[in-house]
Amino acid sequence: MVLLVTVAPQQLTAVAAPEPVHHKLQALEVAGQFPVTATRDSYTVTRRIVLIAPPTKAALGPAVPAGEAQQIAYGMVQARGWGDDQFSCLVALWNRESHWSTTAGNQSSGAYGIPQALPGSKMASAGPNWQTDATTQITWGLGYITGRYQNPCNAWAHSQATGWY
Repeated sequence: MVLLVTVAPQQLTAVAAPEPVHHKLQALEVAGQFPVTATRDSYTVTRRIVLIAPPTKAALGPAVPAGEAQQIAYGMVQARGWGDDQFSCLVALWNRESHWSTTAGNQSSGAYGIPQALPGSKMASAGPNWQTDATTQITWGLGYITGRYQNPCNAWAHSQATGWY
């Protein structure tokens, strides 16, 4: 991804572009991190912009099959003392969020993985292999649900009401 910073008198905008964009105004293309101040001609950009994109599926390898991820989650749900009703809510919630894909990435928000953690790197607290491991992602996701909603059915109810959890 290339960040295009367009600079003109009385105007400063930044838009994400999948490839370089030709623009009639002065433009400074940057990729990744750049210094706090960048200058082109007589205009200066002083805001630090850091691009963070979720890893691509090609870089991570194949996703764990949804059925396998659900089997892992079912065991974890039972270990927490939750019943099949809670598991059904979890299935519905994560079907909506990621279709149980360990490599699901939301291009607009940057949310990642089965539980759609934002940012995905939060899941590193559950294991170093958070980018591809279903057990790590489910462990983190169940911890998040417990801490914020107490159980999957409460999280699902919130998601149905608001479109997010």
